[in-house]
Amino acid sequence: MDIDSPASAGGVDAVEARPVTLITGASSGIGAALAHVFAQNGHEVVLAARRAPQLAEIAARIRSAGHRAPHILPIDLHRRDSTEFIAQELSARKLEPAYLINNAGYGLLGPAAKLDRHDQLAMIDLNCRTLTDLSLRWINSLARHRGGILNVASISGFIPGPGMSVYNASKAYVISFSVGLRRELKPKGICVTALCPGPVPTEFQARAGIQDIHYPRGFDRPAEEVARQGYHGLMRGKAVVVPGMHNKLVPWLPRVLPRSFIADMVYGRLRHWDDA
Repeated sequence: MDIDSPASAGGVDAVEARPVTLITGASSGIGAALAHVFAQNGHEVVLAARRAPQLAEIAARIRSAGHRAPHILPIDLHRRDSTEFIAQELSARKLEPAYLINNAGYGLLGPAAKLDRHDQLAMIDLNCRTLTDLSLRWINSLARHRGGILNVASISGFIPGPGMSVYNASKAYVISFSVGLRRELKPKGICVTALCPGPVPTEFQARAGIQDIHYPRGFDRPAEEVARQGYHGLMRGKAVVVPGMHNKLVPWLPRVLPRSFIADMVYGRLRHWDDA
């Protein structure tokens, strides 16, 4: 049964449900910045992430700024039932997404053969499977409100990435899925935008083990700037948003250079690794 239907929403009539903006990975970094931007623009936001104290702090800052009080959904999105839990919680609170912001995700730096295999598979589950599940769950409500989906990808998705091979591949999926889904949902009045930032100094960098030496200077952008550009890109109906002038060059690289050459170039920045 379609969980977006009134029957599966515990008998709550769709016309009674209040439209909200659901943001995953909202406890820090780009997700927290997106929460502030959407709230500043009048959206009632639902913040979903694993760490309840950080969510409460962000919600308090949004309220103290005079914006609508956010809803908090503490949930570990690695759980297989996480998307079902979110759907049930929204239904119980008589809320439905008008906008969906798929920001939750992570990366790992290192040779794929040496990194933990289960951690890399979990990365695929979160970056791709969970994002896809959420994107497809609320098509009806998104259409009712002529809303949209913002999928946070990365400029890494445009190029092969030795040292982050699984992460780059997962973000390539997000970009391709977003552009394809965008065309399918256009007749329903739903906009789908892929936000593709370059390096952003956040907890993501620390978790992945990324240091400044792993990318050229000038590519990093603040989370607040990335969030603002992502919001305006979605509202203006853009397919892909790449914040930062330097970063806008990256999607063009595969058009002018062989992918094998790009892979060698990226790997060359990691000479401290051996090939064992």
